[in-house]
Amino acid sequence: MISKQFLLTGMFWAIVGGLMSVLFRLQLGYPDAHFQILTDVFGSKWAPNGQISPEFYYALVTMHGTILVFFVLTGGLSGTFANFLIPLQCGARDMASPFLNMLSYWFFLAASVVMLSSLFIASGPASGGWTSYAPLSALADASEGSKAGMDLWLVSMALFVVSSLLGGLNYISTILNLRTKGMSMTRLPLTIWAILFTAILGVLSFPVLLSGFILLLFDRHAGTSFYLSDIFLTETGKALPNEGGSAILYQHLFWFLGHPEVYIIILPAMGLVSEVMSVNARKPIFGYMAMVGSLFAIAVLAFVVWAHHMFVTGLNPFLGSVFVLLTLLIAVPSAIKVFNWITTLWRGNIRFTPAMLFAIGFVSTFISGGLTGIFLGNAALDIQLHDTMFVVAHFHIVMGVSGILGMFAGIYHWFPKMYGRYMNNTLAYIHFWITLAGAYLIFWPMHYEGLAGLPRRYLDYRNWLSFNQFGDLNRFISTVAMITFAAQLLFVFNFIYSIFKGRRVMDRNPWGSTTLEWTAPIRPGHGNWPGEIPEVHRWPYDYAKDGRDFIPQTEPLGRNESQH
Repeated sequence: MISKQFLLTGMFWAIVGGLMSVLFRLQLGYPDAHFQILTDVFGSKWAPNGQISPEFYYALVTMHGTILVFFVLTGGLSGTFANFLIPLQCGARDMASPFLNMLSYWFFLAASVVMLSSLFIASGPASGGWTSYAPLSALADASEGSKAGMDLWLVSMALFVVSSLLGGLNYISTILNLRTKGMSMTRLPLTIWAILFTAILGVLSFPVLLSGFILLLFDRHAGTSFYLSDIFLTETGKALPNEGGSAILYQHLFWFLGHPEVYIIILPAMGLVSEVMSVNARKPIFGYMAMVGSLFAIAVLAFVVWAHHMFVTGLNPFLGSVFVLLTLLIAVPSAIKVFNWITTLWRGNIRFTPAMLFAIGFVSTFISGGLTGIFLGNAALDIQLHDTMFVVAHFHIVMGVSGILGMFAGIYHWFPKMYGRYMNNTLAYIHFWITLAGAYLIFWPMHYEGLAGLPRRYLDYRNWLSFNQFGDLNRFISTVAMITFAAQLLFVFNFIYSIFKGRRVMDRNPWGSTTLEWTAPIRPGHGNWPGEIPEVHRWPYDYAKDGRDFIPQTEPLGRNESQH
């Protein structure tokens, strides 16, 4: 139930965040046009003469980033699949603490309500970018979006952090303590390993972000100087009374979570994709221990690369070179994973289910988006490319699109277990092809804009002769963005319709999978299994072995059978 609550809340936020991107793409693609409907909906303050105002544009960009990164790809993805898969795949009746589990969702919902309410106040929502850098976010007079909207943003994010910590502690406790008999750590599916490392990342890095936000609230309301120094204000021409603070301190605190956050998003997707690929290629996952080891390496290295977001802050060049090395090093475990996914597909008896297509799409975007990270990981190149559309293109493909594709793979694969019905395959295939093609058509051209120096977060490029050449390209990107967003509404329709009217699941194990969740009843009741919890005798990837299509984890080893 809690898993479904996270999923439905995450889907609501995905629609809101996606709609925001359509609105600001409207501005970027058609800066000359006047859309009267914008004024009718948002009023003359935010959309005068049918055009988005600068303040409203920055608010849209800020809220879009915050919503998609935290409320959809962190809360929605981890919250859904951790709660759903951990008890079922580990062989547990419930989570270690059902109460903490429930509390983690209610904190997530409270954070959602506070964030949503900030959209309806007179001064508007926060508009300091999704990172909310000081000093812009620390000075209420700096802009409309630095007033009450920023306070609500900080309170919402603090509630969100509490939700993530409660959930993370619960996931770790359950995986370590509540595995069924025979379920050793090396017999866990890769989904559970991925969720375990995700939870550890969150528990260690989210408190740093929370402290950063609390210090920012102190600067805003208690007269402290953590991030503020004697900055001169343009309106008054006078310096602030603050002394000794450093805006760079906020960046360190933010990115100490901000970079692990990238892996908090991508690791669960990696786990889901590994499982879906093995099941639908009808082959054991290639290099199980290498996959676990690379997850571990990614989790460790994620903590020591944060300053690659800060190459242009005046960072000591020697220190910068250390972060360049560590950043490029993290490509190694990622490359191991990509190699193992491709080798799992190699000569497999592949079933192209919707879930499998999204899993393959994930590998595609993870490779192509990850390659541009090698450019940005080099300080010499990053100084030129920083804050251009190249950065937007890179992280949207490698983190945003890949995370979403992994999430879709998981939803299509486990929907029969969640709701006892199938989703419509025809609509699913249409959804996949429009989404994958749309993602590439939206974000790939942005690399070329970024190489030409086109800055991000600017709402109108017409005043620069050098950027006028991208007018047609921006219109193309905006048009594709609207079509791709419409395809997501098709998915929402398919999802909701299938819950009530989808074809019923008649087979307990419709995909021919080996893992424990498919041994439970079609609609698992409270406690997951009636009677005894099944005992585990083998690893989770015994496909195409001894002349059999698959052998469930619960089946004892034969007399002459080798143990993996």
